[in-house]
Amino acid sequence: MASAPAQQPVLTVEQARVVLSEVIQAFSVPENAARMDEARESACNDMGKMLQLVLPVATQIQQEVVKAYGFNNEGEGVLKFARLVKMYETQDPEIAAMSAKLKSLLLPPMSTPPIGGGITSS
Repeated sequence: MASAPAQQPVLTVEQARVVLSEVIQAFSVPENAARMDEARESACNDMGKMLQLVLPVATQIQQEVVKAYGFNNEGEGVLKFARLVKMYETQDPEIAAMSAKLKSLLLPPMSTPPIGGGITSS
């Protein structure tokens, strides 16, 4: 019997919370934390380098978790999971908070330049 094309997994809000929690925990695993730190250091807060160096590492870490829940083991699986989380953010404050925490793990801290920082008027 031929198998049907893979369907995108459907997670309930509760299941999405569990998976999102596991994804966040995966970034705390010492090996993964070291990989992320190394990628961030190499990127030197340059957004272009962040996309080249940090994003692939972050995607790999997330893939390891979401594949256990039926998402494919390619970057596409992580994107589909991210879309699902985005959909639930508006419905569930806990998912919204966890999503914000995950984003903070992925994106560099944004520093605001000091007011009048080095710009002199003549």
